[in-house]
Parts: sequence; structure tokens; C-alpha cells
Amino acid sequence: MSDGFASIAGLLAPLLTDPGAILDLTFEVELLPALLVAVPILAAAVPIVLGLRFDRTGWSVALLTSLGLFAGTIAIAREVYATGGYTQVIHEVGGYPAPYGIELVADEFSTIIALLVTGSAVGVLAYTRVGGPRGSTFYAAYLLLTGGLLGLSFTGDAFNMFVFLEIVGLATYGLIARGDSAESAVAALKYLVLGTLGASLYLLGVGLLFMATGHLNMEFINSELYDGALVENETLVRASFAFVFVGFAIKVAQWPLHTWQPDAYQRAPDGITPLIAALVSTVSAYALGRILFTVYGVEFVTATPYVQEIILTVGIASVMAGSILAVTQTDVKRMLAYSSVSQFGLIVAAYGLATPLALVGAIVHLVGHGLMKAGLFLGAGVVAAGYGARRVREFAGLAEHRPVAAASIAVLAISLVGIPPSIGFIGKWYIAVGAIQAEAWTVAAVIFLSTMLTLLYVARLLETMYFTPASARSSGHAVTGESGHGDAVATDGGEEANESFGDRRSADSSRRRRVSVGMLAIVAVFAVLTVGLGFAGDVLYEAIEPFAEEVFDDG
Repeated sequence: MSDGFASIAGLLAPLLTDPGAILDLTFEVELLPALLVAVPILAAAVPIVLGLRFDRTGWSVALLTSLGLFAGTIAIAREVYATGGYTQVIHEVGGYPAPYGIELVADEFSTIIALLVTGSAVGVLAYTRVGGPRGSTFYAAYLLLTGGLLGLSFTGDAFNMFVFLEIVGLATYGLIARGDSAESAVAALKYLVLGTLGASLYLLGVGLLFMATGHLNMEFINSELYDGALVENETLVRASFAFVFVGFAIKVAQWPLHTWQPDAYQRAPDGITPLIAALVSTVSAYALGRILFTVYGVEFVTATPYVQEIILTVGIASVMAGSILAVTQTDVKRMLAYSSVSQFGLIVAAYGLATPLALVGAIVHLVGHGLMKAGLFLGAGVVAAGYGARRVREFAGLAEHRPVAAASIAVLAISLVGIPPSIGFIGKWYIAVGAIQAEAWTVAAVIFLSTMLTLLYVARLLETMYFTPASARSSGHAVTGESGHGDAVATDGGEEANESFGDRRSADSSRRRRVSVGMLAIVAVFAVLTVGLGFAGDVLYEAIEPFAEEVFDDG
């Protein structure tokens, strides 16, 4: 008996000095990438099964799963970032080694994206507790989406990247279609068609790469390319790049292949848009970077005729088109959607610069944009739930009636412009310096012009919130019914004109009750994070630099 107590004491001793050691005792860290992918996908069935017998169990299942995923990602980050050099945590699925087995790889690039995915997913899930949507099917799709995004982040296999793109796509179609308007169904169908087209083009590119190299493992494809396959099968490799790049250009919503994104962001329910905006396109942009630098390599990007020019042109065009289109929008969610077209264009342009500093800037901007857009769409959801306001002019007087929401939105919007101290500034700064180092003066000029255009539509929103007096419309007294998404906006005359003041007061009070302190706090947390990470620019640089050095040393 005493031996048993001694054994238990021996197991518990490390936990008393290092609580994080519980993960070391429970799992080998190499198992974590597989668990982070498999657990949410398997858990997606649980809310539906429990929903047949019990009510309101979905949120608890999703929350416990999400917290576990976040803790697991932190454990991987401890391993990856602890050494200060390029480090990988590799899991061979089923114990079969590459090139025949499937690998899940956590390095500096994939781990920081996984942290963004799991952290943002927890925040958005907490918002949906009151802000909705809810229901077993929503939580099932939410877990499926999270698992697919983590699979995209960790996969080291080009074909399995297609599988996870499809899982993410299926979950996203379902989430967008949860809106109760016909426009939501149309937006989901549009995303279904274009998303499937993008994934199919990517699969064709992978097929050509397999023909050229005989491998699907990313590292082995890269090795085979530079062991002679790139010269022997030059046409196949170039054609594969064309298919892969166009496929991801659709997924990342690059102009003029962006048309699915504004509709999807605007028509999805308010609680879902932050998840899609912060994570789906962000992880697709990550996947594009992973394919460019891990599979094709820097030398292919810089030495193959027209490849670098094409990437830069697509990125620059998206930056300018997205910024100009955002300026012309009056609907807040649509304005933010076009802003994403511009921001992802900046990330693609940074990839095209193919310099270490620009690559670090692209990764920092990926993380920053995810946080900023999650917070801004959550803020837009809070305002819509509280006042039914969805257009910029309807935000008049928001600072007076909702000071916390207005302040949080203001901080996030200023970060989006790239004003220090914010993570939006850090990412843009690294990319801009990378452009100057590469003597890419067009990219540097475009960064400046897009910043001015971003300032234009952000200043319009800030001026409306803080300096435009609240009218009856903007204070929520003259708002039509709210459906939680889409076109539920005030209209002139009609139904609202016949509504008595007492009825409007009652309706307004009802809307305000739908905004909890917790919902406001979550928006504020995202705002604080964007500023806090702005002060941690050197920490982010040191965390990502080993990956950039590895990429360019190999190149």
C-alpha cells in the first residue's frame, strides 16, 4: 500500500511545481497534433446525439472541447517556441513514416495559426452563448469547422490539405446558410460553388505535382523538385503552380475572384461572421504560404519567370480594389468584408516579395488581421443586437449610448489602419520594410495608399460614432425587426412610421437586453489583444524568425 502511495506522490510531485506538466504526463507531445485534429471532428457528432435526449448540451460540449484544444495548442507552443531555433513537432499518423505515411507537423508557422484558431474559437463561442446562434447543428458545424482548420494548419501532406479544405468548406456552407433569409441561402450557395471550384483547382495542381515528383508529403515534394524534378518536369510543375495559386486565390478572396466573400460575411448570422472572417480565409492564406514556401520553395518563386510578378500583381490589385470598394460601402459588415479583400491582398503581396522580413510581416499580419476582424465583426454584432444598426450612418451617437462597444470598435478600427501601438502596425511595418529592402517600390507605395484609403472609411465610422448626434434612427427607436443578419435595417417610412413611441421604447428595451456584459467584454478583450500584441512586436518577430530563416536557408 505504501508503495502505491509513493507512486502516486511521485506522479503528483511534478504537477505541484509545474501545473503544465499534466500534459506531459497524460500525452506525449507528438500525439497532440493528431488529437487536436481528431477530437473536434469526432466531437462534432456529440451535440447532435445528446440533443436527441437532452436540451441545451451543445454549448457545454463545444466549450469543453474548445478549451481542451486551446490548452493542447499552448502545450505544443511550449515545445515549438522553447528552443529559440527552428523546431518541429511531427506526428506520423498510424505510425507510418513519410513519404508513404501522413504527417502532421507543428512548427513556428503552423503553431501560431493554431493558437489563433483555438483562441478565437473560444472567444466567438463565448459570444454565441447569448448572442447566438445556438442549437445542436450549429455546435456540430462549429466543432467540425475548428477541426478542419486545425487539420489545415498541421497537415504536412498536400492531398490531405485538400481533404481539410473540403471539411472546412462543408462546415462553412452550413454555417452561412443558418441565416433565416433567402439571401443567406444564396450566399451559401455562391460560396459552395466558388469554394468547390477553388478546392478542385488545388486538387488538380496537387495531381500534377504528384506526377512530377511521385510524392504527396510536402517536404518530400520539395526535395524531389530540387533533386531534378523541377528541371525534368518543368511544364508539369509550372502548370501545377498555376492551378494551386488560382485555387487559393479563390479561397483567400483575391480580386477579382473575391465575390463570394462580401456576400458570405454580410449574410451569415452575426455570431458566425467573426468565426468565418477571422479564421476561414486566414487559414486559407496560411495554406497558400505553406504551399509556396514549404512545397515550391523560395527559389521557384524568385527564379521561375513571371511567378513572382504574378503573385505581386494579384496581391497589389486586391489591396487597391478591396480598399476602394470598402470606401464605397454603407453596410458595416460589407465594408469590413471588402477590407478583408485588401488585407489579404497585402499578405499575398508580402509572399510575393519573398524576403525573410516580408514573410515575418505576412505571418504577423495574418494573426493581427484575424484578431482585428474577429473583434470588429463581434462589435458589429453587438451593435446590431442592441440597436439593429447595420449601416454606418446608423452608428451615430453610439459612443454616447454604448461607450464600451464604441471604444472597442474604435481601437480595433484604428489597429486596422495600422496606427501604432497595435499589431496592425507591426505587420504592415515589417512588410513595408521588406518591400523597401527588396526595392519593390510599387508595393511600398500601395501599402501607403491602402493605408490612406483604410483611414478614410475608418474615419467615417469613427466620426459617425463619436461626433454625429444620435438621431431617432441611430438610437434604435426607429429600427425594423432584427433577424440577426442580412438586411434587417431601418427603412424610411413604412412600418416604423406607424409604430408608436411607446412601442418603439419597448422594442428598444428588448433589444438592449440581448446584449450581455459578457458579449461586450469579449469585444473589449479582442481590442486589448490587438494593442497588447502591438507592444510585443519583437516577441512575435523572434517567435516567427526561425521559420523564415529555415525557409530562406533552404531556398
